[in-house]
Amino acid sequence: MRVIFLGSPDFSATVLQALILSKHKVVGVVTNHDKPAGRGHKLEATPVKILAQKNNIPVYQFTKIRLEGSILKQLNADIMVTAAFGQILSQDNINITPNGILNVHASLLPKYRGSSPIQWSIIKGETKTGITIMRTDVGIDTGDILLQEEIDIKPKETAGELFVRLADLGGKLIVKALDMIENKTAKFYPQEHSKMTYYPMLKKEDGYINFDNNSSEIVNLIRGLNPWPVAYFLSNGEKIKVYSAKEISLDNTYYKNLTPKSIIFADSKNGLVIKTKDGAIRIELLQAPNGKKLDDKSYLNGRKIEVID
Repeated sequence: MRVIFLGSPDFSATVLQALILSKHKVVGVVTNHDKPAGRGHKLEATPVKILAQKNNIPVYQFTKIRLEGSILKQLNADIMVTAAFGQILSQDNINITPNGILNVHASLLPKYRGSSPIQWSIIKGETKTGITIMRTDVGIDTGDILLQEEIDIKPKETAGELFVRLADLGGKLIVKALDMIENKTAKFYPQEHSKMTYYPMLKKEDGYINFDNNSSEIVNLIRGLNPWPVAYFLSNGEKIKVYSAKEISLDNTYYKNLTPKSIIFADSKNGLVIKTKDGAIRIELLQAPNGKKLDDKSYLNGRKIEVID
């Protein structure tokens, strides 16, 4: 089948690579505009654009595909595929190809509709997630489902690690889905909309660690926001990023009675242990402003954390 692919980040590029290696032909790619990056603010292409150019695939970059996408009709594609594209599609966009649009969504729909399903599934403490291949309609992740496959979320897995596994699975399933459509064996079924959950796009301020929460909730937040936007706490007005933490059980009555945010240990021998609502957590990997990522004991060898704001 002739395919137009829409996507931008690394997740999308992994799915695109699977399509390139399949028997189907990617005849065009739509991705976001190049953006300034790094200290020099040099324009940087998306991972999807870089991969497409390496494979001599035409690249289109629309500010609003709803208004500009009609040019894609000239590619005479059979179907479009989206994966973490990030723009809302109109019915006119859907009608560009005779088989419409398939979307690779990184959750078990109807749960975790929205733009950050991988992160939210970890933040909310899920132990399972997966990939859904669905037919795009004008709603937000509301279309009929063609394929789903479930995987376990590992106990200490970060969002970044889960991204890699789900992207690989998404690539495998979208190729299978295209084969089914080409062979006329595809059977779609509607979502159970009564079971849907929706979570919005994450913002940097969502990373603030509230130590009034339970230890498990805080650890899940830290896992779910690694590598972006990264969880953090404030100490003496400084924003300290946190990349890894673990729950600590408290047997000592004195420590149990401390209020959340109290620092139990903050030294190079014991590391950084902070009281939570129901126990404590040890901050295992953290980063000061303009500093390097360090384990807690190394961080505290020469630095002090005396108060949590």
